Amino acid sequence: MRAWLTLSVPELLATPPEDVAARLAYAQAGRHATLELAQRGAWVATARLLRDALSDDDARDWTVLLEYDLLRLEKRADCVILTDRAVLVLEIKDGATAFTPADARQVEDYALDLRDFHAGCRTVPVVPVLVATRAASERFVPPLIWHGVPPEPFRANAGDLRTVLRAIHAAIGLPEHAMDHIAWLSAPYRPVPNVLEAAQMLFDRHRSAEMISARADAANLTRTTDAVLRAIAGARAAGERRVVFVTGIPGAGKTLCGLNIVFGALRESGAAFLTGNAPLVAVLRESLARQAAPDRGRGAARREAVTALQNVHRFLEHHAVHRDEVPPERVIVFDEAQRAWDRDQAVRPSQRRGASVLTDSEPAHTLEIMSRHAGWAVIVALIGNGQEINTGEAGLREWGRVVAASPGWRAVAPTRALSAARPEQRLADAPQPWLTLDDDLDLTVPMRSVRDPHGAPWVDAVLVGDISAAARIAREAGGVPYFVTRDLGAMRSSLRYLARGLRRAGLVASSGAKRLRAEGLGVQVADVPRWFLDSWPDIRASDALETVATEYDCQGLELDQVGLAWGGDLLRGAGAWMVRDLSGSRWNLVRSDARRAFTLNTYRVLLTRARYETVIWIPRGSSAAAGRWHDPTRQAAAFDEVANYLLACGAAPLSPIPAEADPAPALF
Repeated sequence: MRAWLTLSVPELLATPPEDVAARLAYAQAGRHATLELAQRGAWVATARLLRDALSDDDARDWTVLLEYDLLRLEKRADCVILTDRAVLVLEIKDGATAFTPADARQVEDYALDLRDFHAGCRTVPVVPVLVATRAASERFVPPLIWHGVPPEPFRANAGDLRTVLRAIHAAIGLPEHAMDHIAWLSAPYRPVPNVLEAAQMLFDRHRSAEMISARADAANLTRTTDAVLRAIAGARAAGERRVVFVTGIPGAGKTLCGLNIVFGALRESGAAFLTGNAPLVAVLRESLARQAAPDRGRGAARREAVTALQNVHRFLEHHAVHRDEVPPERVIVFDEAQRAWDRDQAVRPSQRRGASVLTDSEPAHTLEIMSRHAGWAVIVALIGNGQEINTGEAGLREWGRVVAASPGWRAVAPTRALSAARPEQRLADAPQPWLTLDDDLDLTVPMRSVRDPHGAPWVDAVLVGDISAAARIAREAGGVPYFVTRDLGAMRSSLRYLARGLRRAGLVASSGAKRLRAEGLGVQVADVPRWFLDSWPDIRASDALETVATEYDCQGLELDQVGLAWGGDLLRGAGAWMVRDLSGSRWNLVRSDARRAFTLNTYRVLLTRARYETVIWIPRGSSAAAGRWHDPTRQAAAFDEVANYLLACGAAPLSPIPAEADPAPALF
C-alpha cells in the first residue's frame, strides 16, 4: 500500500482527528522517519478539514488516501481522494494565506506523476487541487474537456473546499461505469525516474531496493543486472578476469544499469563507475551531494560520490603513472565503453595536460590495470550503440582485439555485440573461444521515452534515410512525440507550455551547428550541473531556454521536454543527408564515412534526450530575396528540405498554443 493511511469517508468521519494523526505518526515511525510536532499538528488540521469537506451524503462512497508515496518524486501527496469518476490530488498548505506558483507546480506534478505511472489513472481525470487554508476565495471555472490532468490546478481555501470538490465532481459528469476503488488500490504504480532521480534513490541506502522493485522496466533492468551479477560471481568463483559487455538501444537504461551495480548490488564491495563523459560525472556528483540525507551531510555525500563516480581518463592516467599500484576496486563499470580512445588518441599530447602518460589504447590500459589484482577482476563495459560522436573513439573492435591478446581474460557479451553494421563496432566477426554469449546482457526496451516506445526506432529510420519506414512507425503508433516548427519563439513558447508541474525543458544543438548564432541562438551552456539541476528564475538553468547544450554536454543525461535547434551541419540534398563542416565562412561537404557517422550519431543523441516531447526548430535560413544581406551559409532551400523530410517521416507540425496558455518568462 503506497498510502500511509487509507480510509473510506464513513471511517474518516468516525475517527477523531487526533487518532488519524496518531495512525499517520505510527506509519511514519515504521519508515524510520523523524516525527516533528508541527507535522502532527498539521495532520490533525488536515483530518478536521477533510471531515468538514466530505460530510455530505454524495461523498460517502469516496475513499481517502493520506500521505500517498510518489516514488519518482521522493515526495508524498498530502491526500488522494477516489470518487466514482475521478482521482483528486490535494496539496494542503495549512495556514497559508496565498496560492503560490511553486505550490501549484508541486501539486500539478503529483497529478502528472499519477497520470503517467499509475495504471488506475489511465482512463479517469486526475485533478490537482491546491488548498491554502487562509487564502482568499476564488471562483471555480471548470475546463471544457475532462481527461488526463486539467490545464491548471484548482484552488480552494478551508471554507471553500467542500464547494470546490462538489463543483469538480459535478463538472466531470457521471461515467458509464463507476470507478472501482479496490481495483485502483491494487493497480500497479510503476514510475520511470530519470537518471538523476534514479541515481539519488540508489545512493540512498534506504530507498535503493524500493526504487528497483517499483520501476516500470523492473523486469528488463533486473534481467540484465542479474546477468551481470552472474558473470561477476562466475569470475570470482573461477578466479578469472572477465569483461562483461552490456549493449542497448538509446534510452534503454544502460547508465542506470551501471549505477545499479555500483550503488546497489556491489555497494559494499567498493565498485566504481568510470566514464569519459565529464558533464555526466559533474552533474551526478552535484546532484547526489545536493540530495544528501541530513544525517549524512553534503560533504560526506560528495566524497562518497567522488569515489564511486570517476573520470575514466584520470583513472587510467593515475594508474599509468603509478604502475605498482593495484586499484582498490575489483569491479569497475566503464560507461560508454565504445567511446574509449584508440591508441593514436590516447597517446596524443593535449593543450591542457601536455604530454600523455598513456602508451596504448584505453581498453588496453584498462585490462592491464585490472590485471594487477591477484585472482579475479571484472570490467563491466556499457555499450551505447550508434552513439560514437568523436574521432579517436576505438569502438568495440579494439576491446575485442585487446581481450584476445590478453592472457587470462575472457569476455561475456550479447549477440548484438557481433552484429553491428560497422566493423569497428563489432566485438568480433564471429564467435570466439574467449567469448561467451548471453543475450540477457542486451537492453532492448526503450525507457527514456515515458509514453511512447517508438521514438528510438523512428529516429533510426529518419537518420538512415528510410522515409517509408519512419512514416510507417509514426502511422502505426498513432504519431510520434516529435514536432516541427520554423519559429524559434514558437518553440520556446511550446516548451514552456509542455513542461508542466516540475518538469524540465531545455534547448540542445549540435556542436557543429555554428551558424545558429546568426539566428539568435548560439550561446553554449557554461555550467552544465547548474543547467541540469537549477530552475527558473535562475537564468543559468535549462528551462530559462537561453543557452544550448551540445551532444557533449547532454549525452547520458536527459530532459523531460527538448527543443532541438537544427544546424547547417546536417541538411538534405538529392534525397540524402548532406554532412557539412564550417571552415571560415563556407561550408565544406564531409565525405569521410567515419565523420559522416559521427554527425549522424550526434543528431541521434540529441533526438533521444527527451522523456516526453521533442520540438525541432528548423531555421528559415536566408534567401536571395535578402539582397546584399543574403547569407549563403544559411541557404533557405536546404533548411526547407529538412523540414519537409521530417514532416514526411511522420513528425507533426507544431500547433499554436493558446495565447492565454503561453507563460511569460517572468512567470515561468
